[in-house]
Amino acid sequence: MILSASRRTDIPACYSEWFFNRLREGFVLVRNPFNPRRISRVSLLPESVDGIVFWTKNPLPILKRLSELERFPYYVQFTLTPYGRDAEPRLPDKKETLIPAFLRLSQAIGKERVLWRYDPIFFSARYTFQYHCLAFRRMAEALAGATELCTVSFLDYYRNTACHMRPLSVRQETNEERLELMRCFSQIASEYGLRLATCAEEIDLSSLDISHAACIDAARLERIGARPLAARRDPNQRPACGCAASVDIGAYDTCPGGCLYCYADHSRSRILQNIRAHDPRSPLIAGTVGPEDVITKRKEKNT
Repeated sequence: MILSASRRTDIPACYSEWFFNRLREGFVLVRNPFNPRRISRVSLLPESVDGIVFWTKNPLPILKRLSELERFPYYVQFTLTPYGRDAEPRLPDKKETLIPAFLRLSQAIGKERVLWRYDPIFFSARYTFQYHCLAFRRMAEALAGATELCTVSFLDYYRNTACHMRPLSVRQETNEERLELMRCFSQIASEYGLRLATCAEEIDLSSLDISHAACIDAARLERIGARPLAARRDPNQRPACGCAASVDIGAYDTCPGGCLYCYADHSRSRILQNIRAHDPRSPLIAGTVGPEDVITKRKEKNT
């Protein structure tokens, strides 16, 4: 079983104490997002977990606790974008805080376990083609030697993200613009020793030496853990997604970051409600088990 921690919220940045409490307890409870009364009990014992994939925009809260993860193969998907507070209102400063955090994390666990996500890409009057090319070069230069892979993708217009993004006056890019931007990125990446991959994008960019990503990457976890995994492709993801099957232990509408493009946030009031309901000692990331909830033990088997 591979754990995803998490596509739904930033566990390292916002819920690290809760997560390490769950590791000590050896299990976590996860509500089904489509049927909230159904709860899965997921084992966090080393013999049940084949690996952990963390997703974060700020790993600083876990940097001093990395020794507690030594029992598990793991790596970190670190999202580092070029946007300002108009798009990411509550993130720390990139240059002063987040790039140094990326470098510190890489130094601590190795560049093969810290992967850069330049995701999502969108165009507006401020965030132009030229802006992205310049920003990507600056970031690639700053992160050179600290990672081996950068995953990119273009903004997906879910109903909630389209609503949230209106203040930015985002425009839909053309296929030609996508191709030209990827050509620019590919050239820059080669200068700084980076590989490029796209996340869940149909477009074939192999001529630019850009592959399709597997963000939940069983092969990477096999290399890190030095043992084979019985992993299969995740049937619940989009057709262009190359991810292995995983169990996500996060919850939607729990991240306080407020990034306008985030598909996992639907309602600010719901987010605030869930944050108030968070108890780091609870097996659930938000709230408690109620009398109408049904808990089912998830089978402890390899993916």
